Amino acid sequence: MNTRTVDAHTGKRLSKKERIRRARRSKTIRRTLTWSAVAFAGVAVLALAFFTNPQQRGSAGDTGGGGSYSFAVGSPGPGESAPDFTLASTDGSAFSLSETRGEDVLLFFQEGLGCQPCWENMKEIEARMDEFEALGIDRVLTVTTDPMRFTKEKVSAEGLRFPVLADETSDVSRAYDMPRYGMHAMDNAKPGHSFVLVNADGAIDWRADYGGAPDYTMYVPVDDMLADLRVALGTQT
Repeated sequence: MNTRTVDAHTGKRLSKKERIRRARRSKTIRRTLTWSAVAFAGVAVLALAFFTNPQQRGSAGDTGGGGSYSFAVGSPGPGESAPDFTLASTDGSAFSLSETRGEDVLLFFQEGLGCQPCWENMKEIEARMDEFEALGIDRVLTVTTDPMRFTKEKVSAEGLRFPVLADETSDVSRAYDMPRYGMHAMDNAKPGHSFVLVNADGAIDWRADYGGAPDYTMYVPVDDMLADLRVALGTQT
């Protein structure tokens, strides 16, 4: 007799209702085991990436930072040309990095709509822009991978003046290898909490990827950012 129609312990025939109940329970157990295996594999992959990639283990001490927050330095990094791009801006224009030659531009790649600490960081930077200007930085631009429509609404709700660029395809973020330092690194899409200073000649003077493993920092006090910048630019006091 088919073992699926009888109880293994009593040998009695199972009712149709009992067979269906047991089949559903078995399916649920198999699904749970499958997802557990997938989750374990994901954790293993992240752990392997962390221990085999020295860039993600960077710290303020390792990279010569002056602040108290750890950061890595990804690639392209200092001394390399900044990949050019053109993105739509929340101010209604199309921003092209190549058109800023002659200016020092600080790019802020961040998680976007779901990261309120990122937006708080933007507001603090905006409020203290004079201190960045004192270091020779002409403008600050934020890059997220969120849709322009919702990004505009967020910028308006937060009362921000600085334009935010919509990298909706994530192509620019990938060109700068930003997803490596995001909370969802395996998705290879969203940036973490990274800053790239592009000088007047289009080269990178400073890069700090604060959002990578193991801390996944999503907010960096401006005092710490400025301290790291001053060390990198040789203007610390």
